[in-house]
Amino acid sequence: MKEKYALVTGASEGIGFEFCKVLASNGYNIVLVARTQQKLENAASELENSFSIKTAVIACDLASPDAAQVLFDKVTSLNIAVDILVNNAGLLFNGYFKQIALKDQENLLHCNIVALTALSHLFANEMATRGGGRILNVASTAAWMAIPNQALYAASKAFVLSFSQAFANEMKAANTGVSVTVVCPSYTATKMLDNPAQGRVMKIPAFLILAPDYVAQKAVNACLAGRPTCIPGLSNQIGMALIQMLPKMWVAKVIGRLYRRAQKLNP
Repeated sequence: MKEKYALVTGASEGIGFEFCKVLASNGYNIVLVARTQQKLENAASELENSFSIKTAVIACDLASPDAAQVLFDKVTSLNIAVDILVNNAGLLFNGYFKQIALKDQENLLHCNIVALTALSHLFANEMATRGGGRILNVASTAAWMAIPNQALYAASKAFVLSFSQAFANEMKAANTGVSVTVVCPSYTATKMLDNPAQGRVMKIPAFLILAPDYVAQKAVNACLAGRPTCIPGLSNQIGMALIQMLPKMWVAKVIGRLYRRAQKLNP
C-alpha cells in the first residue's frame, strides 16, 4: 500500500502540532516544517512514538524570500509525494500599523501570503500530475472583517480566505482531483494570545477561546471531505454570517474599540 504523507507548516506547536496529531491518527506520515530544529525534532519524536508513523523535519523560515521554493525542493529531494499540504504557519502583530516595524510587517506578508501562495502553487501542480491531493489553508475569523490594531493580520487572512475559495473552485472546475479547504478559527489557545513578541498581549474571555485540538479535528475533517470552507464552532458560523450583513465601517469602528481595549492601547 502506498504511504501517505502530509506536510504541515508551523508544525512544532499550537494548532500546527495538533494538525500533525490528527493526520497521524488517520495514518499519514508527517513532514514537519517550522523555524526551530530542536522543537521540530521533539515534536517528530512524540508523533513517531504515539502513532507509529514516519516523520521528516525541515527547518525553514517562511518569512524569508524564496522559502517556499527551497522547501518544495527539499521535499522533492527526499522523494516524498505530499498528499495533504497544510499551510498553517502565520505571523501576527498587534498595535497601531504605523508603529509596528516595517520589517515585521514585511515578514508577516511573506509568511502569511507569499509563502502560502507559492506553496499552494507548487504542490497543487505536483498533486495534479498525480491526479489528486488536498490543500488546507489556515485563515481566521479575522478574514471576514477589517480589524483595526491588527490591520495587516486581518487583511492577510482575508487574502487567504478569498484566494482559497477561488482556488478551490478552479481546481474542481478543471477536474484536477485536488481539493482546497480554508479553515477560519476564532481565538484559539495558542501562543498567539500570549506572545509579547507580537505586540500587546490580547486579553480574551476564556469562554471565547477554542481548544487547538478541536480546531484541528474540525479542519482535517473538512479537508478530507473536500469542503471548501470550515468555520469551527456554531457560534462563530452565526457570528460571521451576521457580520456580513452589517456596514463594514461600522463593524471596523466597533471592533477597533474592542481590540484597543483588549490590548490596553490608548484610543
